[in-house]
Amino acid sequence: MKRNATAVWEGSLKEGNGKISTQSTVLSNAQYSFKTRFEQGNGTNPEELIAAAHAGCFTMQLTAYLNEAGFTVASIETKCDVDFQDGSVVGSHLSVLSRVDDISTDKFQELVKKAETTCPISRLLNTKITSNATLVLP
Repeated sequence: MKRNATAVWEGSLKEGNGKISTQSTVLSNAQYSFKTRFEQGNGTNPEELIAAAHAGCFTMQLTAYLNEAGFTVASIETKCDVDFQDGSVVGSHLSVLSRVDDISTDKFQELVKKAETTCPISRLLNTKITSNATLVLP
């Protein structure tokens, strides 16, 4: 399986702007610019897209591990904060809030750590990855 996205940039780095589109058309000419990446502006930026990809991938991987272990997932909400410093992504932190029936906190944390290190986006990123996860008990 292969997926693709396209970026088009016009103009100089600081005054120019670009548009990003995805194969699925979920993003269709989504605006990005120097301001949306390094300042405040309307639009997206590469680090925000990496954060979305990491949050989504991790959440699916954790769900798979929980299901494989025989647990029923009521919900998992993951926020990803990508840390971009001096021209490099230096970290990705996953904040997880989950409702899972009949699981111990220890087993839950074990599966969180497993998903943190094995989801495809975690393996793609060459950076420090951390997480904190909260299990909401019924």
